[in-house]
Amino acid sequence: MDTILDQAQHGTPVIVDDSVTFVWQGDQPPQLIGDFTDWEWGAPLDLTKSAPGLWTYTQTLPRDAYIEYAFWQEGQRLPDPLNPNTTPDGLGHQNHYFYMPEASPTQLTRRKRSEPHGTVTRQVIEDEFLLAGRKRPVYLYQPPTSEPCPLLVVLDGQDYRRRARIINIVDNLIAQDRIRPIAMALPYHGGQARGVEYACSEATLGFLSVHVLPLAQRELNLLDIEANPGAHAILGASMGGLMALYAGLRAPHLFGHVLSQSGAFVPREHDTVVFDLVRHGPVRPLQIWMDVGRYEWLLDCNRRLHHLLAERGYPVTYGEYNAGHNYPAWRNDLPCGLESLFGRQDETVAH
Repeated sequence: MDTILDQAQHGTPVIVDDSVTFVWQGDQPPQLIGDFTDWEWGAPLDLTKSAPGLWTYTQTLPRDAYIEYAFWQEGQRLPDPLNPNTTPDGLGHQNHYFYMPEASPTQLTRRKRSEPHGTVTRQVIEDEFLLAGRKRPVYLYQPPTSEPCPLLVVLDGQDYRRRARIINIVDNLIAQDRIRPIAMALPYHGGQARGVEYACSEATLGFLSVHVLPLAQRELNLLDIEANPGAHAILGASMGGLMALYAGLRAPHLFGHVLSQSGAFVPREHDTVVFDLVRHGPVRPLQIWMDVGRYEWLLDCNRRLHHLLAERGYPVTYGEYNAGHNYPAWRNDLPCGLESLFGRQDETVAH
């Protein structure tokens, strides 16, 4: 039988059924951090000496998990020389990643030349009052159809376009007749101003209603929102997920469909205003999709908000998956949310 070092030469971590072994070679071991430790903010794990110069850590994980990790030493992240699979975390780090045996990346991100594709154009919006930096790119997506469509506004447009590959996903879902055609507007966030823009911001809501929606109405073939109130949707992740739900609660006549991925509704002692809007405000005509990873510090607040929404009578589809707070996880679960809100009514969507 191969030793753990022999197995590690083919790539780490070494995965057997639901058992995962991380391997480090050297005189002194680093610690291990990742989705399963809440990274360096949780409790880094110590490796055990398995042989001279060989250190390991073994744990059990769900068979359908997607996990990101790194080694950690003296306040610095160290790469795993035996795992070439890396992905950016959006904070300047490259994390290593792996899929457990029953997990895999979605195939919907692949562009198929044989299928019809939507048309993408780039626009720039200017506003000295509502926008940090005065200018903001917005990408518009027109699906391959002549019929008027609902609009999906995608917050963090640069990340959903590049990292989540949402345009390919939507193209493929439409081509496979899994969702009805939808148009999209992907406004970029304001860089360092992103946290302020997405923290339940009336300025951002104004930017969307005063600039983004009229621009999309002019350039895309959309349903008339006055004749179809609430036909449009809004999507975001993390702080964007918070802002998406806030926009739906504040302007349900515009955004009657909300997709919130890992919404940053924050812990109990600092509940955001969306809790008050749900708890004390009238029940809005919304269809809501929420998802969150089980390896996230935001898990509890998403569970609490889901419970409150259901208690107040909101139609909400809620799901958890075995992953952390990152774009690969959101990308893999995004098709479920799109099918839930835009799927053909005669289809049953499993989550």
